[in-house]
Amino acid sequence: MNESVSPARRSWPTRRQVVRGAGALALSGLATGAYATGIEPFWSVVTRYDLRPRAPWPAGLRLRIAALADIHACEPWMSAERIAGLVAATNALKPDVIVLLGDYVAGQRFVTRLLPAEEWAAPLAGLKAPLGVYAVLGNHDWWEDEAAQARAGGPTRAGAALTAAGIRVLENDAAALPVPGGPVWVAGLADQLALLPRHRWMHKARGVAGTRIGLDDLAATLAKVPPDAPVILLAHEPDIFPQVPARVALTLSGHTHGGQVRLFGYAPVVPSRYRNRYAYGHVREQSDLIVSAGLGLSIAPIRFGIPPEIVVVELGEPAAA
Repeated sequence: MNESVSPARRSWPTRRQVVRGAGALALSGLATGAYATGIEPFWSVVTRYDLRPRAPWPAGLRLRIAALADIHACEPWMSAERIAGLVAATNALKPDVIVLLGDYVAGQRFVTRLLPAEEWAAPLAGLKAPLGVYAVLGNHDWWEDEAAQARAGGPTRAGAALTAAGIRVLENDAAALPVPGGPVWVAGLADQLALLPRHRWMHKARGVAGTRIGLDDLAATLAKVPPDAPVILLAHEPDIFPQVPARVALTLSGHTHGGQVRLFGYAPVVPSRYRNRYAYGHVREQSDLIVSAGLGLSIAPIRFGIPPEIVVVELGEPAAA
């Protein structure tokens, strides 16, 4: 039952109470800000998914996939030492295959030092999995590479550093995994925002039809996979997912950072034309998509409600008891 209070009986706060309340609110804001910039960004959690693909899949095959996204190497947020620790944690999960989902390069200016490509790639060379380590590039790997932007194409410094570290970079390309009942293919899409924003004006100035900014070619990529073969797609940005055919067993993406601030399962800002539809986690539509929250920071050095994560996917039917 609600009880109404007449104006004559209201107890209005005193000036001292108002000042105390404002002080408590300010301290709460400072504490939240300190947590969002000084604590959560330095976490790393393991997020696990257990999926049975809708697409054709070899009977009895179960793959453990570890996915690392959006490292954004820089100090103090993502030092070479921290990357080495993430590598060790990933190897300890004993994945069958490891995939890297792009954005190795810093995506913000609130840093004390930017790491050269060779420095952040060196610890990634320690990633070990029986079926190999595969990578795609992200938008920041292109945007921060002036030479690649100038020629509107690769190679990129990030791609060269990964290759030198023994990691296969897939750009509109595919590789076969030798597994029982397979092979299963890993396909990697070139970045969908590679030439944004520096080349948009060049497209217009040169009279190029449209303002295409991506280097991705989904049809050509999947054409490298036999028609009936199982395929796992790596795509830095999840926005490609509505175009992904049902024959793809799983698409793995990063880029969004889960919004980097996430409250009650909702991110106020998501770098996707689909907003929260593909902001984070497992999405099942025509096939399956998993969007990682990533590991590093972009635009602003803040994480709140969406800690850095290593993603582990158990794909396929579990072994019979």
